[in-house]
Amino acid sequence: MARVDLDGNVINPMTICMIGAGGFIGSHLCEKLMSETPHTVLAVDVYNDKIKHLLEPDSLPWNGRIQFHRLNIKNDSRLEGLIKCSDLTINLAAICTPADYNTRPLDTIYSNFIDALPVVKYCSENNKRLIHFSTCEVYGKTIGSFLPKDSPLRQDPAYYILKEDTSPCIFGSVEKQRWSYACAKQLIERLIYAEGAENGLEFTIVRPFNWIGPRMDFIPGIDGPSEGVPRVLACFSNNLLRREPLKLVDGGESQRTFIYIKDAIEAVLLMIENPARASGHIFNVGNPNNEVTVRQLAEMMTQVYSKVSGEDSIETPTIDVSSKEFYGEGYDDSDKRIPDMTIINKQLGWNPKTSLWDLLESTLTYQHRTYAEAIKQAIAKPSAN
Repeated sequence: MARVDLDGNVINPMTICMIGAGGFIGSHLCEKLMSETPHTVLAVDVYNDKIKHLLEPDSLPWNGRIQFHRLNIKNDSRLEGLIKCSDLTINLAAICTPADYNTRPLDTIYSNFIDALPVVKYCSENNKRLIHFSTCEVYGKTIGSFLPKDSPLRQDPAYYILKEDTSPCIFGSVEKQRWSYACAKQLIERLIYAEGAENGLEFTIVRPFNWIGPRMDFIPGIDGPSEGVPRVLACFSNNLLRREPLKLVDGGESQRTFIYIKDAIEAVLLMIENPARASGHIFNVGNPNNEVTVRQLAEMMTQVYSKVSGEDSIETPTIDVSSKEFYGEGYDDSDKRIPDMTIINKQLGWNPKTSLWDLLESTLTYQHRTYAEAIKQAIAKPSAN
């Protein structure tokens, strides 16, 4: 039976150039497109480890519908050709690890702004549609964070719920290099929006709010650099797998919402297949029902990990560290990130489904199964020498 969009129109098979297809989000999106749609994916990345299971063997039912192109978009002339022969380009490429914003601010700015410029230019010049992945970090701090601690206005959603079309973007001062990422992402958003207004670029911008699930981020020394500091959930997973205390930066008071990757990918597929409803829009994609402080997240993950691993919690499950000690000089943070879901709900009729406990259980089950043995071996190595 033919697939139809939200307005009942038949969806024709399309060719999608996906930049950053080998990453966490890209791998889940490729899986979804291969298993549920007739679309073809030109998967562009420097690594393909997370999508290897989709590329081989040749007997897979989608054989021929996904092609891997190993290239770095910084300096490869083949990129424009791939965009030209596609109906849609999805740009997922980015440096998006908070530890890097402080220590590698130049790389962060180049990766998220300069490297994205040719992608936008090629889409605009060749009249190709673009779905660009931005970040919830473009909002920065909430208005509420500047109110006195005891102000009753702090309870008013207008001061902390983040809306695509009305919320201001508030960053820390320039020496707080943590905002290099958010600033670069916001500037490329503004450039895309301007290309749409002046040159007719057909675009959709996605602002993810902490997408979580199997294959996310990396576990240091196992499937990522041993000296790396991944994002909060992978940091905590790494500590749990190694039976180390979870480090709470500045007391773990920041509040976050988390959404299951499979819920979020449903939203992206709706954007892909409903251009009439998605083009020209910026969409928050998050789950406002899954809000916790980072401290509460640590406590919940400790409980979930005990359940999936069968191991007792360690004696001291958490320790407090300062942001300067953990991330280095120049770190700053946003206080709360709660997405308003009005626009995506109105345009695409989409709502997230998975509870925080369930998404943590799915993620930690995968990580325990995938990494536990490798980490035991990594821990055993030094003592063996």
